[in-house]
Amino acid sequence: MTTSSGIAPPAGLVDCRRCPRLVGHREAIARRGRSGGPYWSRPVPPFGDPAARLLIVGLAPGAEGANRTGRPFTGDAAGEVLYPTLYRFGFAGRPVSTGRDDGLHLSDCVITNAVHCVPPDNRPATEEFAACLPYLAAMVDALPDLRVIVLLGQGAATQFARLLKQRGEIPTLAALPFGHGRVHELPGGLTVIGSYHPSRYNLNTRRLTPAMFDAVFEEVRGRLPPRR
Repeated sequence: MTTSSGIAPPAGLVDCRRCPRLVGHREAIARRGRSGGPYWSRPVPPFGDPAARLLIVGLAPGAEGANRTGRPFTGDAAGEVLYPTLYRFGFAGRPVSTGRDDGLHLSDCVITNAVHCVPPDNRPATEEFAACLPYLAAMVDALPDLRVIVLLGQGAATQFARLLKQRGEIPTLAALPFGHGRVHELPGGLTVIGSYHPSRYNLNTRRLTPAMFDAVFEEVRGRLPPRR
């Protein structure tokens, strides 16, 4: 199975039922069906280009966004910020993402989440983060050209730090502190950049502004010149 722009999900991801709380929650949302039409209501696979140099990691699917559409950041307010930004910086073929079959393709970029099922109150439990960590590891390993990772929010940053600690690349989680615009250069040439999540709450409270979000991708683009 692949997404509409070619990246294959980690083995076993789409059929995963490791976390009973998340399975029950995602299926209850689908039965309620507030947005009409069928719901994906499964673990949401990554989306993007298998030759990507850029990986973007969010926290988890939105209840009426990716949990419904089956594509990260599609159908929710955060995607209405993320995809236009990717388009402006040359990583997306168009600025709008409406569903898995809308023809959108990403170039040089993959989007995934730290947890692949929608959690109650947008708060994954510690054991749910742990259950999804192998899928994040597999996604990182599946991108041979990976150079830059953008971590959207503290949850995604902590999960990625757990992966690095598990692999012995950092001694503690505190060795990869999160901050908006904070850049970490890792051994082997990988760059990690933190960003506040482009959620409606963060934008409405001005914790994150469009200019601040653009600055993150200006940093990314400075490190990843367009391919010829």
